[in-house]
Amino acid sequence: MSALAGNGEDRRGEDGPPGGGLTTGEVARRLGVAPTTIRTWDRRYGLGPDARAGGRHRRWTPGDVARLERMCALTATGLAPAEAARMARGDEPPTAAPPGRTTAVGPGRSAARGRGRAGSGLQLSDARQECRGIARAALRLDAATLDELLLAAIAEHGLVAAWTEVIVPTLQAVGRKWETSGEKYVEVEHFLSWHVSGALRRTTPNTVADRPGATTVLACVPGENHTLPLEVLSAALTERGVPVRMFGGALPVESLVAAVRRTGPAAVVLWAQSRGTASRPLAQHVAAMRWGVRGARRGPVVLTLGPGWAGPTVAGLARPSGLAEAVAALEPPVSS
Repeated sequence: MSALAGNGEDRRGEDGPPGGGLTTGEVARRLGVAPTTIRTWDRRYGLGPDARAGGRHRRWTPGDVARLERMCALTATGLAPAEAARMARGDEPPTAAPPGRTTAVGPGRSAARGRGRAGSGLQLSDARQECRGIARAALRLDAATLDELLLAAIAEHGLVAAWTEVIVPTLQAVGRKWETSGEKYVEVEHFLSWHVSGALRRTTPNTVADRPGATTVLACVPGENHTLPLEVLSAALTERGVPVRMFGGALPVESLVAAVRRTGPAAVVLWAQSRGTASRPLAQHVAAMRWGVRGARRGPVVLTLGPGWAGPTVAGLARPSGLAEAVAALEPPVSS
């Protein structure tokens, strides 16, 4: 609603007057940001145009637009807006603030508070700088920048650390935002999740060939469609040479049982996001499955992953606390 209101204001005001240069609405469409964001950068950080048509209406020259493009590129890396604006303007580094004072970021904001937000209300105060850059790109629905930042984080930190320390905190911040905003940011969460999934596929090596008794089956329990945690586990295991068979979301009971019998896996991982979908009887049934010739029958190790399995542990069902623990639990069958 706010974005639509902003565009409407541009059409009624700034898009109307004649004159050279681009209007704020045209610049916003070119950069992929909201017109209100550009006006905020003008007001707070002095990134406005050098001239205005009729003394009031903004008209942006190529040089003005170049500064804004620089601002977008810098904030996409996670740099605080005030620092990004200083660099976009080409200013000298700010001098240290006198004792007892804070360096101003904007009206009524301290530098520390500015660094603790993703530029749009996402709480990421203790997260890595990459989280803020990814969050800003997701909020702008900037696909190219988002892909670049996700791939860079995975390349720099490794898949497991990038997921745990960069991607998950960002996903959680976006989730909290839409939960407290009347679900206004659902599209941002879906957009971010889709691009995380794509980054995982682009960084995952080719599928590992089956080895008897070494395959791991990954599936969501019936009624569960949150597949992203299993996708990252699949990528991490494939990276380590573990043969994986991924069955994705909401696998029916009969299909899960058939897949286990046909695959004869060393391990089965069942993901449940909510307690309403987690079924301990189903997990126990899979753990009790056996196959093979008489005297050498075997069954799978069953791992229950996700917040849906919270509560008392069940004998015979492993419950790793996170991705690193799950990977560690599933590596031994491959090396044995």
